Amino acid sequence: MEHTFDTPSRDYELVRSTLAFLTENWREQPSLEELSERTGVGPHHLQKVFTRWAGLSPKAFLQALTLDRARELLRDSASVLDATYEVGLSGPGRLHDLFVTHEGMTPGIYKAKGRGLTITYGFHASPFGTALVMTADQGLCGLAFADDGGEAAALADMQSRWPEADYVEDHIATAPVAKRIFSQAKWNPEQPLRIVFIGSDFEIRIWETLLRIPMGKAATYSDVAAHVGKPSAVRAVGTAVGKNPISFVVPCHRVLGKSGSLCGYHWGLTRKRAILGWEAGQMARH
Repeated sequence: MEHTFDTPSRDYELVRSTLAFLTENWREQPSLEELSERTGVGPHHLQKVFTRWAGLSPKAFLQALTLDRARELLRDSASVLDATYEVGLSGPGRLHDLFVTHEGMTPGIYKAKGRGLTITYGFHASPFGTALVMTADQGLCGLAFADDGGEAAALADMQSRWPEADYVEDHIATAPVAKRIFSQAKWNPEQPLRIVFIGSDFEIRIWETLLRIPMGKAATYSDVAAHVGKPSAVRAVGTAVGKNPISFVVPCHRVLGKSGSLCGYHWGLTRKRAILGWEAGQMARH
């Protein structure tokens, strides 16, 4: 399983390990010099490589990781979901948000567990670890993350959702999609990323609601339940959020507990904190 991206693999591994370390140890506020000593890479080179990958310096990322401000993310969350956004766009039109158009796969495909569907997949480097990108003719249908050595498990997890589909590994075919997702320069409202949902009607309604949560905001499970007209179905909403097959692009990481707690995340709380911290850093730059 080959990982492809513009940056050499050693630079990718440097950034991945540094990002994970900062995410776990942000309360200690490690300095650039301490990070340099830990990685065995000069501070200037570390700063340069990290900034190129993450779009902000290690210090800026560290500041953004102070997620005690999680309650601030939840401010006005219900009204955020009720606001009217441009049809098909994720978020309120910010230049640094990821724009998408979306549709749902036919109910028959879902009920047949993907039978008759061909899914192309590939593994690619990303700021948040190895990304498994999955596409169908209609567009992006899956995005998962894997830690080192966990690629096979991540693939098996995604394949279990649509066990009757045909799977073809082709990282060359999925590479342009990975670049669209993780390269902010390609986040263009004039050329939105096409995604396709494969799930039950209820799950698709939940995932569509997640697209309404803009970068720099968050919603609670209760907010999402109320928005879809099922205020008492918070547990079912939580299950649907957890089954979101298109992580990062469909921002299930922006759903928090009532108190601002991070709660669960299918791809790990460390990664959820890292993504929220990365987004906070991007917000600070604009």
